[in-house]
Amino acid sequence: MATADITVIGLRTGPDSHASEYIAAIQQRLAQQDKVAYQLHGMGTSLEGTADDIFTLAAELHKVPFELGVPRVYTVPKLDEPFDRPDQTLTEKVESVKSRL
Repeated sequence: MATADITVIGLRTGPDSHASEYIAAIQQRLAQQDKVAYQLHGMGTSLEGTADDIFTLAAELHKVPFELGVPRVYTVPKLDEPFDRPDQTLTEKVESVKSRL
């Protein structure tokens, strides 16, 4: 299993520019699929699934702001695919750090 973090940033200007509009649309798109687990956080979305499924989904999510009329989109994906611990989840990663605090 791979874990990832993705941030999709729609670049537009103006007083009516609200990121929450396309972020909500991205979350709705995530809810429509069942291959990749996800969790929204303050700076993006965490993902869990196969690397192939995550990359496919990331490409789809990158297009969402364009569908809403945003003229430029900047997407930052980070992927971790540990072959030595293929079943490690995002929760387990956090718990591992907390256990050392």
